[in-house]
Amino acid sequence: MPFVVGLTGGIASGKTTIANLFNQHFGIEIVDADVIAREVVEPNSPGLNAIEAKFGSEILLSDGTLNRAKLREVIFSDPVAKEWLNALLHPMIREKMLSDLSRVRSEYALLVIPLMVENNLQTLADNVLVVDVDEETQLARTMARDHIDRQQAESILASQASRQQRLASADYVIKNNTENQKLLPQITELHKKFLEMSREDL
Repeated sequence: MPFVVGLTGGIASGKTTIANLFNQHFGIEIVDADVIAREVVEPNSPGLNAIEAKFGSEILLSDGTLNRAKLREVIFSDPVAKEWLNALLHPMIREKMLSDLSRVRSEYALLVIPLMVENNLQTLADNVLVVDVDEETQLARTMARDHIDRQQAESILASQASRQQRLASADYVIKNNTENQKLLPQITELHKKFLEMSREDL
């Protein structure tokens, strides 16, 4: 298993941008929980078959893929259904993350988990890197990106770990506020540190 840097941050903090910079500039391979969460519910997967068996075929779109909007509606209004879904998918996602990590060939791996702190998954990483941004910036970016109003953006923010909780779990922090676009120097510095650590880890 490679040395694993867990990358997390609140909604619209810029996790994907930062992960991509590590990949483009230094060839660091990324294992992304969001991508895996989509893979485990692809058509004909055991995940999707179980969801269809539980909620009926109206949970699917006409092309046989998961109707995410419909599923969100169901689990928002029914905590028991949400628990069932998490119990089904979380072990599948975790297993696939570990399997993908074991195939990483770069000197260390970036494991991107948006809800790392909320789901207590820091144990999967040797070090935790938090992308930190102030809440106003998060709200503005979320409203612009997802075309939602402030109230919806605030409720998404409220459902995630607080900024303080996330920073408390961080070994390293990247600041990504709007006025601070100097990301590459921060990433280059961190890359050197992670390389050193991954070599000590061998």
